[in-house]
Formats: sequence, structure tokens, C-alpha cells
Amino acid sequence: VAAKEYDLGILICGTGIGIGIAANKVPGIRAALCSDTFSAHATREHNNANILTLGQRVVGPGLAIDIVKTFLNTEFEGERHQKRIDKIAEIEKKYNK
Repeated sequence: VAAKEYDLGILICGTGIGIGIAANKVPGIRAALCSDTFSAHATREHNNANILTLGQRVVGPGLAIDIVKTFLNTEFEGERHQKRIDKIAEIEKKYNK
């Protein structure tokens, strides 16, 4: 995703927390841990998250499939939310030297 070979990615570990912390160290990555479809929808629509992290010990298989489908099928709304993404990019640029 960071190399722009793919638009979105999915990372899974025990809780989804550690892999998300690691992913967010990579410039251009906006990883979000989601344990429900509401969060998956909101993070794509409002935060333009490009990586979904899941905890395999936290979320069952059926719910995980629903979360993934929601994440992949929700578009970034842009508009007023773009300001947030621009601020994140500024912070990233400042600290990733």
C-alpha cells in the first residue's frame, strides 16, 4: 500500500494492536483497528484508512468477514474530512526525516 502497488491492505495478529502500531510507522499508511462494521465504515469514510487491522483472538470469523467487506466497499467521503488527512500528512512529514 505504501509503495502504491495496492490501494488497501489487511493485517491480522492476535489483537490487531501491535500490527497496527507497526504499520502506522510507515509513511503513507493510515492503519485502523476495527472490531465492528461501524468502525470499519467510519474509518474509511472519515479517515481514509488504507490498512485494516484485525485481532484474530478478538473477532470471530463471521464478523471478520463483515468487517472486511465493509472496509473494502466504503469510499472516502473527502470534503471536510480531507483537512484531517492533510494534517496527518503534515505531521508525518515533520517527524519522518
